[in-house]
Amino acid sequence: MSTVRPLSDRLIVKTLTKEEVTSSGIILPDTADKERPEQGEVIAIGPGRVLDNGSVAPMHVKVGDKVVFKKYAPDEVKVDGKEYLVISESDVLAIIE
Repeated sequence: MSTVRPLSDRLIVKTLTKEEVTSSGIILPDTADKERPEQGEVIAIGPGRVLDNGSVAPMHVKVGDKVVFKKYAPDEVKVDGKEYLVISESDVLAIIE
């Protein structure tokens, strides 16, 4: 089993599934609308962005955070049959608390 370790200020995100239930009780899976996800859970973070003076800027997100990100920002990767998103920390808009 492989692990994915992001570099620099990148993070690995697992998309959050959001099933919707209609008023009649029909469950619509998140794949029904086929839109790109905009929310996910951070499963790995890089060490941070290297600044011009050589120091490393700390990451503002941590593993386990649920985040909202720009819709078309992530790159999709597949490792061991599982799909993940790779996002720059600058593309994260907010942390869901």
